[in-house]
Amino acid sequence: MSKMHKYYLGLKELDEAIGGISGGANIMLIGPPMSGKDSILNNIIAAGLSSEEGVIFLTTKVPGESVIEKFSGEGEGKINNIGIVDCISKSLGLGSNDTPSIKRATSPVDLTGIGVRISQFIEEFGKHKNIKDVRLCINSLSTILMYSNLQTVFRFMHVFSGRVTAIKALGVYVVEEGMHDEQTISTLKQLFNGVIEVKVENDSYYMRAAGLTPRPTRWFEYEVVNDMAVIRGVKDD
Repeated sequence: MSKMHKYYLGLKELDEAIGGISGGANIMLIGPPMSGKDSILNNIIAAGLSSEEGVIFLTTKVPGESVIEKFSGEGEGKINNIGIVDCISKSLGLGSNDTPSIKRATSPVDLTGIGVRISQFIEEFGKHKNIKDVRLCINSLSTILMYSNLQTVFRFMHVFSGRVTAIKALGVYVVEEGMHDEQTISTLKQLFNGVIEVKVENDSYYMRAAGLTPRPTRWFEYEVVNDMAVIRGVKDD
Protein backbone atom coordinates (compact mmCIF):
# COMPACT_ATOMS: atom_id res chain seq x y z
CA MET A 1 0.00 0.00 0.00
CA SER A 2 1.62 3.26 -1.10
CA LYS A 3 1.86 6.06 1.42
CA MET A 4 -0.89 8.68 1.05
CA HIS A 5 0.41 11.84 -0.60
CA LYS A 6 0.28 14.96 1.53
CA TYR A 7 0.10 18.49 0.23
CA TYR A 8 2.14 21.37 1.65
CA LEU A 9 1.39 25.06 1.29
CA GLY A 10 4.92 26.38 0.90
CA LEU A 11 4.64 28.21 4.24
CA LYS A 12 7.08 26.32 6.46
CA GLU A 13 5.80 27.20 9.92
CA LEU A 14 2.14 26.80 8.97
CA ASP A 15 2.90 23.50 7.19
CA GLU A 16 4.64 22.23 10.32
CA ALA A 17 1.67 23.22 12.47
CA ILE A 18 -0.75 21.42 10.13
CA GLY A 19 1.48 18.43 9.42
CA GLY A 20 0.59 18.32 5.72
CA ILE A 21 -2.87 18.16 4.16
CA SER A 22 -4.35 14.86 3.03
CA GLY A 23 -5.45 14.57 -0.59
CA GLY A 24 -9.10 15.33 -1.24
CA ALA A 25 -9.27 18.49 0.89
CA ASN A 26 -10.98 21.71 -0.18
CA ILE A 27 -9.86 24.91 1.58
CA MET A 28 -11.26 28.42 1.63
CA LEU A 29 -8.61 31.16 1.75
CA ILE A 30 -10.46 34.15 3.19
CA GLY A 31 -9.38 37.60 4.31
CA PRO A 32 -9.96 41.31 3.73
CA PRO A 33 -8.86 43.08 0.53
CA MET A 34 -5.18 44.08 0.30
CA SER A 35 -4.12 41.58 2.95
CA GLY A 36 -1.70 39.50 0.89
CA LYS A 37 -4.06 36.62 0.05
CA ASP A 38 -2.83 36.50 -3.54
CA SER A 39 0.71 36.15 -2.24
CA ILE A 40 -0.30 33.22 -0.02
CA LEU A 41 -1.84 31.60 -3.09
CA ASN A 42 1.43 32.21 -4.98
CA ASN A 43 3.22 30.19 -2.28
CA ILE A 44 0.67 27.39 -2.67
CA ILE A 45 1.09 27.33 -6.46
CA ALA A 46 4.90 27.47 -6.27
CA ALA A 47 4.94 24.65 -3.70
CA GLY A 48 2.89 22.49 -6.07
CA LEU A 49 5.18 23.16 -9.01
CA SER A 50 8.33 22.50 -6.98
CA SER A 51 6.80 19.18 -5.81
CA GLU A 52 6.15 18.30 -9.48
CA GLU A 53 2.40 18.21 -8.88
CA GLY A 54 -0.04 19.47 -11.46
CA VAL A 55 -1.48 22.93 -10.76
CA ILE A 56 -4.74 24.15 -12.30
CA PHE A 57 -5.13 27.87 -11.68
CA LEU A 58 -8.35 29.71 -12.50
CA THR A 59 -7.63 33.42 -12.75
CA THR A 60 -10.25 36.16 -12.81
CA LYS A 61 -7.69 38.90 -12.15
CA VAL A 62 -4.65 38.67 -14.42
CA PRO A 63 -4.10 37.20 -17.90
CA GLY A 64 -2.65 33.71 -18.18
CA GLU A 65 0.61 35.00 -19.68
CA SER A 66 1.30 37.02 -16.51
CA VAL A 67 0.90 33.86 -14.43
CA ILE A 68 3.30 31.89 -16.68
CA GLU A 69 5.83 34.70 -16.41
CA LYS A 70 5.56 34.81 -12.62
CA PHE A 71 6.14 31.07 -12.12
CA SER A 72 8.50 30.23 -14.98
CA GLY A 73 11.42 30.55 -12.55
CA GLU A 74 10.12 27.63 -10.48
CA GLY A 75 12.39 25.14 -12.25
CA GLU A 76 13.07 23.91 -15.77
CA GLY A 77 10.12 21.99 -17.15
CA LYS A 78 7.99 22.34 -14.03
CA ILE A 79 6.08 25.26 -15.52
CA ASN A 80 4.72 22.66 -17.99
CA ASN A 81 2.78 21.25 -15.01
CA ILE A 82 0.58 24.34 -14.77
CA GLY A 83 -2.77 24.68 -16.51
CA ILE A 84 -4.35 28.13 -16.45
CA VAL A 85 -8.03 28.80 -16.98
CA ASP A 86 -7.98 32.47 -17.97
CA CYS A 87 -11.36 34.20 -17.41
CA ILE A 88 -10.14 37.75 -17.92
CA SER A 89 -8.33 38.12 -21.28
CA LYS A 90 -11.36 37.65 -23.55
CA SER A 91 -13.55 39.95 -21.47
CA LEU A 92 -10.83 42.64 -21.72
CA GLY A 93 -10.38 42.06 -25.45
CA LEU A 94 -6.77 40.94 -25.03
CA GLY A 95 -5.02 38.27 -27.11
CA SER A 96 -7.24 35.27 -26.83
CA ASN A 97 -5.60 32.26 -28.47
CA ASP A 98 -5.29 29.17 -26.30
CA THR A 99 -1.86 27.65 -25.68
CA PRO A 100 -0.93 24.24 -24.21
CA SER A 101 -0.80 25.87 -20.75
CA ILE A 102 -3.62 28.45 -21.08
CA LYS A 103 -7.25 27.78 -21.91
CA ARG A 104 -9.53 30.83 -22.02
CA ALA A 105 -13.13 31.15 -20.92
CA THR A 106 -15.20 34.07 -22.20
CA SER A 107 -15.67 35.63 -18.75
CA PRO A 108 -16.16 34.73 -15.06
CA VAL A 109 -19.89 34.23 -15.79
CA ASP A 110 -19.13 31.36 -18.21
CA LEU A 111 -19.26 28.61 -15.59
CA THR A 112 -19.94 25.90 -18.18
CA GLY A 113 -16.88 26.91 -20.20
CA ILE A 114 -14.78 27.21 -17.04
CA GLY A 115 -15.88 23.75 -15.93
CA VAL A 116 -15.03 22.20 -19.30
CA ARG A 117 -11.53 23.71 -19.24
CA ILE A 118 -10.81 22.60 -15.67
CA SER A 119 -11.92 19.08 -16.62
CA GLN A 120 -9.67 19.12 -19.70
CA PHE A 121 -6.63 19.97 -17.57
CA ILE A 122 -7.52 17.30 -14.96
CA GLU A 123 -7.73 14.71 -17.73
CA GLU A 124 -4.56 15.96 -19.41
CA PHE A 125 -2.54 15.73 -16.19
CA GLY A 126 -3.89 12.31 -15.27
CA LYS A 127 -3.95 10.55 -18.65
CA HIS A 128 -1.31 12.25 -20.76
CA LYS A 129 1.26 13.50 -18.25
CA ASN A 130 0.78 10.79 -15.63
CA ILE A 131 0.62 13.40 -12.86
CA LYS A 132 -1.21 11.87 -9.91
CA ASP A 133 -1.28 14.82 -7.51
CA VAL A 134 -3.07 18.00 -8.55
CA ARG A 135 -3.92 21.37 -6.99
CA LEU A 136 -6.95 23.37 -8.13
CA CYS A 137 -6.60 27.05 -7.18
CA ILE A 138 -9.39 29.56 -7.88
CA ASN A 139 -8.70 33.29 -7.56
CA SER A 140 -11.26 34.35 -6.87
CA LEU A 141 -14.57 32.82 -5.92
CA SER A 142 -15.72 36.32 -4.96
CA THR A 143 -15.34 37.56 -8.54
CA ILE A 144 -17.36 34.60 -9.83
CA LEU A 145 -20.07 35.40 -7.25
CA MET A 146 -20.27 38.96 -8.61
CA TYR A 147 -21.43 37.55 -11.95
CA SER A 148 -23.66 34.63 -10.89
CA ASN A 149 -26.06 33.96 -8.03
CA LEU A 150 -25.09 31.93 -4.98
CA GLN A 151 -27.16 28.90 -5.96
CA THR A 152 -25.50 28.65 -9.39
CA VAL A 153 -21.99 29.09 -7.95
CA PHE A 154 -22.73 26.59 -5.16
CA ARG A 155 -23.77 23.96 -7.73
CA PHE A 156 -20.65 24.63 -9.79
CA MET A 157 -18.44 24.44 -6.69
CA HIS A 158 -20.20 21.32 -5.45
CA VAL A 159 -19.20 19.52 -8.65
CA PHE A 160 -15.55 20.58 -8.51
CA SER A 161 -15.03 20.23 -4.77
CA GLY A 162 -16.43 16.69 -5.19
CA ARG A 163 -14.04 16.10 -8.08
CA VAL A 164 -11.11 17.32 -5.94
CA THR A 165 -12.13 14.86 -3.23
CA ALA A 166 -12.56 11.99 -5.69
CA ILE A 167 -9.11 12.35 -7.28
CA LYS A 168 -7.39 13.11 -3.95
CA ALA A 169 -6.39 16.57 -5.15
CA LEU A 170 -6.14 19.81 -3.14
CA GLY A 171 -8.58 22.66 -3.77
CA VAL A 172 -7.88 26.24 -2.62
CA TYR A 173 -10.47 28.96 -3.23
CA VAL A 174 -9.93 32.67 -2.51
CA VAL A 175 -12.80 34.64 -0.96
CA GLU A 176 -12.82 38.38 -0.21
CA GLU A 177 -13.97 39.00 3.33
CA GLY A 178 -16.53 41.80 3.60
CA MET A 179 -17.85 41.34 0.04
CA HIS A 180 -20.50 38.76 0.97
CA ASP A 181 -23.17 38.40 3.62
CA GLU A 182 -22.82 35.83 6.39
CA GLN A 183 -25.32 33.48 4.77
CA THR A 184 -23.24 33.34 1.59
CA ILE A 185 -20.06 32.55 3.54
CA SER A 186 -21.75 29.90 5.70
CA THR A 187 -23.33 28.31 2.60
CA LEU A 188 -19.96 28.13 0.84
CA LYS A 189 -18.24 26.79 3.97
CA GLN A 190 -20.31 23.60 3.64
CA LEU A 191 -18.09 22.73 0.67
CA PHE A 192 -14.79 23.10 2.52
CA ASN A 193 -12.81 20.91 4.90
CA GLY A 194 -10.91 23.84 6.34
CA VAL A 195 -10.13 27.52 6.11
CA ILE A 196 -6.97 29.61 5.92
CA GLU A 197 -7.99 32.85 7.64
CA VAL A 198 -6.16 36.11 7.06
CA LYS A 199 -6.48 39.24 9.18
CA VAL A 200 -4.84 42.65 9.45
CA GLU A 201 -4.07 44.22 12.82
CA ASN A 202 -2.03 47.38 13.38
CA ASP A 203 -0.74 47.26 9.80
CA SER A 204 0.52 43.70 10.28
CA TYR A 205 -0.73 40.61 8.40
CA TYR A 206 -1.61 37.35 10.15
CA MET A 207 -2.76 33.93 8.95
CA ARG A 208 -3.93 30.72 10.60
CA ALA A 209 -5.54 27.45 9.53
CA ALA A 210 -8.81 26.17 11.02
CA GLY A 211 -10.48 22.82 10.41
CA LEU A 212 -7.30 21.09 9.20
CA THR A 213 -6.15 20.21 12.72
CA PRO A 214 -8.19 19.39 15.86
CA ARG A 215 -7.85 23.01 16.98
CA PRO A 216 -7.05 26.10 14.88
CA THR A 217 -3.34 26.80 14.54
CA ARG A 218 -1.82 29.86 16.16
CA TRP A 219 -1.80 33.11 14.23
CA PHE A 220 1.38 33.54 12.19
CA GLU A 221 2.57 37.02 11.28
CA TYR A 222 3.73 37.36 7.70
CA GLU A 223 4.78 39.92 5.16
CA VAL A 224 4.79 40.02 1.39
CA VAL A 225 8.19 39.87 -0.34
CA ASN A 226 8.33 39.71 -4.16
CA ASP A 227 4.68 38.65 -4.35
CA MET A 228 5.26 35.75 -1.94
CA ALA A 229 4.19 35.41 1.70
CA VAL A 230 7.01 35.08 4.24
CA ILE A 231 6.17 34.12 7.81
CA ARG A 232 8.05 36.24 10.33
CA GLY A 233 6.83 34.87 13.67
CA VAL A 234 3.93 33.82 15.85
CA LYS A 235 1.40 36.28 17.24
CA ASP A 236 1.59 36.68 21.02
CA ASP A 237 -1.60 35.35 22.62
